[in-house]
Amino acid sequence: MNVYADNAATTKVSRTALDAMLPCFTEAYGNPSSPHHIGMEAAKRLIAARKTMADYLGAEPSEIIFTSGGSEADNQAIATAAILGSKKGKKHIISTKFEHHAVLHTLSKLEKEGYEVTLLDVYEDGIVRLEDVEAAIRPDTALVTIMYANNEIGTVQPIKEIGALCKEKGVLFHTDAVQAAGHLPINVKEQNIDMLSLSAHKFHGPKGVGVFFVRRGIPITAIIEGGAQERGKRAGTENLPAIVGMAAAFKEACDNMSVNMPKVEALRNRLIDGILKIDEVILNGDREKRLPGNVNVSVKGIEGESLLMMLDQQGICASSGSACTSGSLDPSHVLLAIGLTHEVAHGSLRLTLSEYNTEEEIGYILEKLPPIVDRLRSMSPVWKKMKEVK
Repeated sequence: MNVYADNAATTKVSRTALDAMLPCFTEAYGNPSSPHHIGMEAAKRLIAARKTMADYLGAEPSEIIFTSGGSEADNQAIATAAILGSKKGKKHIISTKFEHHAVLHTLSKLEKEGYEVTLLDVYEDGIVRLEDVEAAIRPDTALVTIMYANNEIGTVQPIKEIGALCKEKGVLFHTDAVQAAGHLPINVKEQNIDMLSLSAHKFHGPKGVGVFFVRRGIPITAIIEGGAQERGKRAGTENLPAIVGMAAAFKEACDNMSVNMPKVEALRNRLIDGILKIDEVILNGDREKRLPGNVNVSVKGIEGESLLMMLDQQGICASSGSACTSGSLDPSHVLLAIGLTHEVAHGSLRLTLSEYNTEEEIGYILEKLPPIVDRLRSMSPVWKKMKEVK
């Protein structure tokens, strides 16, 4: 049996998204900026896709900018707030210690340019405290950027409350919603979100396309210069097939959320309950305030990479953390941020589910995982030492 349980890394493109994309390659293949009839047909589909994304985010079409994905949108959001803040003498930015590296690396770059960055703790449960955000806000704070849901441990943050606080304090609020979009209800107006990033390939859309939502009235900083596409704020001919596919996938995900997410959550809970029966395994992050499909555990006494290889041999696709840092030998910065030791963090396993997963697949994982853990521990000097200490 083959089981794909790495949906936080990427999802397969849905049939709905693929069917929406195909005509953009063969019929409406024009440049949306071209004045002829084929270009105008492309432009019509671009306008429709923009409206779809806006409608399902609670935004206006003019507030949607199409990007190459979440990382670009994160960069543009932070650059927009940083430059706007500097013009007002505000060069302080608040974020958290377990953000995606698209945020953390951008903030690190800004620090070298004279900005001050405060990274908040997220505690053992992986949840940001509202009182910590409030305590960190200063008169010179230009931006608060906190992810909607963590990409590794899946914990969901109090976004509406943080947004309301920032609105009250007159501070811009950005959220990286890459993991949440299509899986949790989002309404940018109701949740007081000024800027938001999302990526299509996390909800069964194609790779290489995303959205930067920016509230009307915020002066946008372009980070890609060139033509006048996207109101001059993101140059480059729009990737129409991908944009149309993203809109179709997002509509499908949102329309079916009330049915799919409880199903995925039930699969997740069964998987968590089964895995926690294994000796010396801990669940990372809050049990309840987490994405419907996220399971992240640390298996003490073994290396996560060895566990992944043996699971793959059994046809089970999983990860030990973010796919964006899979080439790194360092333990996950997310797991270190919630207080795990380097030793325990190295034994992490992330299994992320979608509505395409089945009860049979969960049973297969629970059948294959325990003997693999036993085998790895039998060869582990770390596990032997742990047992001796006990």
